[in-house]
Amino acid sequence: MSALPAREPADPMAAGSAAAAQWAQIRAAAPQAAVTMQRYLQRLAVFLAPGSVDAADNALRQFARWMITDAGLEAIAAVRRDDIEDYKVWLAAQPRAGGQTITAETHRQRMRTVRAFFERIIEWDWPDAPPRNPVIAGDIPKKPEPLPKFLDDRDAAKLMAAARASTDPRDRLVVELLARTGMRAGELAGLDADAVVQIGAGHWLRIPLGKLRNDRYVPLHPELTELLAAWTAANLEHIRRHKRLIADHRGPLNRYIIGRVVARVGRAAGVCGVHPHRLRHTLATQAINRGMRLEAIAALPGHQKMEMTLIYARIANRAVADEYAAVSAKIDALYGQPPELPADYETTGMARLRRETHARMLGNGLCTRPPDLDCRLESACETCAYFRTGTQFLPILVRQRDHARDHGQAGRAALFDGLIHRAQAGPATTERS
Repeated sequence: MSALPAREPADPMAAGSAAAAQWAQIRAAAPQAAVTMQRYLQRLAVFLAPGSVDAADNALRQFARWMITDAGLEAIAAVRRDDIEDYKVWLAAQPRAGGQTITAETHRQRMRTVRAFFERIIEWDWPDAPPRNPVIAGDIPKKPEPLPKFLDDRDAAKLMAAARASTDPRDRLVVELLARTGMRAGELAGLDADAVVQIGAGHWLRIPLGKLRNDRYVPLHPELTELLAAWTAANLEHIRRHKRLIADHRGPLNRYIIGRVVARVGRAAGVCGVHPHRLRHTLATQAINRGMRLEAIAALPGHQKMEMTLIYARIANRAVADEYAAVSAKIDALYGQPPELPADYETTGMARLRRETHARMLGNGLCTRPPDLDCRLESACETCAYFRTGTQFLPILVRQRDHARDHGQAGRAALFDGLIHRAQAGPATTERS
């Protein structure tokens, strides 16, 4: 480790900031750990977005303070599995604004960051790495999968009407761009001055690198094209100076301004809880509910994985809706004409239950063959070479044959027909067989 200080990067945060002061305290108490962590953050900056590096910086500073003050550890290599168990309890109890403990998402992000830190420095064979990763996958709380919150058609129409009635043209432009393109707030704020391009007969909007580090084009609605043309004509000087498409005498946009614009229009529309990302969810839900293909929907908001788009399919599953409507008609018939069900009414669960109730107990298990299928093994003894019968058994053989015929078991019926013939022919025929 003697060579590490020479490679120590500059502090991740500006001098004089709270983060810089905390790193100074960590270096004074555990210089080896501080060097390793800041070297790691420098490596992250090569392949992660700045926001992700800042989040890792925050998580590692917190972990380092816990190591020093609560665990009494000065070296990262000294962290063991039992220490992580204590850290999990400590982390879950950390306070946040309002007197509450940290959120589940923050807890998950911090644990995931610490686990990745150990995993990478072990893989990179750094001197201060522990022999194995003390953080296991089970330490990271499971992430719930709630459905995205979106505006229903009525509230979306009210919001759009309020945006068009606004006296500030920027308000309408912001809301219409978010609602019609599915952009994130950060992507809207980062639109370049030349983001609108014409390809063929249509106009497209080039959305810059955003959260997922991907670049994409989305088609522009004709009304949006007209709005942007009017906006550009009125604010050309400001757009050129700031090199941003949505800029006027007040300057360019940022996430906070966009959030305030959407909230203000939402209040004017009488729609509560509106924020930029909810408009993104609203567009995807509207599209899938009106038959747009999943591949096209995924391209519109810039999803990298189809799993992200399939979340919206859970909101508006047309197959479920169609099947529910079909079954509802039969249920309505039941309620209207009790007490008989329609002859063909049977749900999947009912069919499975019907099959299972016909299972027959055997000596060491169950036979689950559906009763409407033929099975010669059901009369295994009658097919054995040692089987003998006679006229005294004719009534039973006839009942067994009739039972097979009634259930459509042609093979069993033929078997019993043969046994009946042999029994009626007498002992000589039976012996010859």
